[in-house]
Amino acid sequence: MSDSYLRFWGVRGSYAAPHETHLGVGGNTSCVEIRSGDHLLVCDGGTGIISLGEELMAQSDIAELMVVFTHYHWDHICGLPFFQPAFSPAWKIKFFGPGDTAADIEKRLSDQMKAPYFPVETETWMADIEYIEPEAHGLSHGPINITEFNVHHPGVTYGYSMDVAGKRVVYVSDNEVQFLKTSIDKRIHEFDEDEHELLERMVSEQRSAELAAIENVDILVHDAQYTPHDYSKKRGWGHSCYVDTVNLAIDAGVGCLYLYHHDPTYNDDQVAAIHRDCLQIIRERNADMECHVGREGLKVEL
Repeated sequence: MSDSYLRFWGVRGSYAAPHETHLGVGGNTSCVEIRSGDHLLVCDGGTGIISLGEELMAQSDIAELMVVFTHYHWDHICGLPFFQPAFSPAWKIKFFGPGDTAADIEKRLSDQMKAPYFPVETETWMADIEYIEPEAHGLSHGPINITEFNVHHPGVTYGYSMDVAGKRVVYVSDNEVQFLKTSIDKRIHEFDEDEHELLERMVSEQRSAELAAIENVDILVHDAQYTPHDYSKKRGWGHSCYVDTVNLAIDAGVGCLYLYHHDPTYNDDQVAAIHRDCLQIIRERNADMECHVGREGLKVEL
């Protein structure tokens, strides 16, 4: 095979939402496939990975893959107990995610499959499983080079920057853009003048770090879970208001933004309204960035 592409298998945040009103966008939780020739990289193992696994078992071109996890909240790992390649001796699967050692990663993934939470444990997996030790210089899977970086979400959470097929792709499923700024603005009256100066420097440093992580990337898949109204009630939960996401992407010179990690309470019409507003923001700022909704089944050629 020589195809290189990105495909969305799960696009919802928090929990699966297989409702009739949601199926245009999709109801499965986070899972994105990145293919470069015969090399397959999977980002997150939400319920979307179940259908991916079924498709992989029906083909014979490849029998090896790597799965990278942004973090271990249930909506990002709950598809693993039903991922068919893990139960096949014909497959080799590498796992990576937050953790100081490979043993940390193994424990965090296997704990959800222990009694009384699940009747089948990871010891029953028949695939050749490898847990990858963290490396200071990043990872590689065939021709795909991967670098993890920290984002703002409860617990240690990664975003991933990937060089694939001559493109730079960044995947940030869960991240609260401008968390520090919005938190300070809400309580600014509590600080004196000297503290204001310090806080301004902190906000500037955080913004610089946010921009640097996605500067001039070709494709950005990023958390855009909340409307401004819902974000005002859920500040600090670790997810972005879509307005902040699209403005960050414009400021960073992103080529194409895919809105992702859609709130499970938003139906297709509500997600479409968010997309229209994002396009309006882009027009008002005279930017040339593309912006699309991450939808289940959408395949993006690289």
